[in-house]
Amino acid sequence: LLKTVTQPDRGTRAERKLVLKLLKNGIHPKAIFHDLYIRNSNGTFSQIDLVVATPVGILVFEVKDYSGWIFGKGHQRQWTQVLAYGKEKHRFYNPIMQNRTHINNLQKQLRQFENIPFFSIIVFYGSSVFRDISFIPDNTFINKPYHVIDSINLIRNNSPKAGYTNKTEVSNVLQQGVSNGASREIRAQHIENVRNMFWK
Repeated sequence: LLKTVTQPDRGTRAERKLVLKLLKNGIHPKAIFHDLYIRNSNGTFSQIDLVVATPVGILVFEVKDYSGWIFGKGHQRQWTQVLAYGKEKHRFYNPIMQNRTHINNLQKQLRQFENIPFFSIIVFYGSSVFRDISFIPDNTFINKPYHVIDSINLIRNNSPKAGYTNKTEVSNVLQQGVSNGASREIRAQHIENVRNMFWK
């Protein structure tokens, strides 16, 4: 079933679990795009875990795999993971902001995207527990895996049809992102760019 969308060695285990969940809940394989590398105007690439094209808009997924307690607010740059009953704390980049950057980069790919709604869905796999997650922006959903389908249904049932002007064009852009991710050179360049960004 997984091979109708992606390869068994592509992306992370959590991402592949999410692909299977979507397929088993009736999302058509041609609507699911996994592990995309979208070329930015400056020549770098944005890596997006998962995109689903729906009649009401584009769903962009950021997949995390964490244990421990998770604390964070939508407007904070850093979120906190707490382990060992408070003895260990780790900071990580706000996944809402991370996915917002991905969406912004994706929206620049096509003119028609200016009029298409985008929805951000962040999914936390692992044994993590949300302790204080607040100030979530509109059209943004923070989920554990068992609530993902509920969020998708909520979006579908409460949103008007999106004003696509050319669905083939949309599919081609997303499929190109998947094809880019199959390139070792592009993946290596992206890793190098991320590394340089952290050392600046």
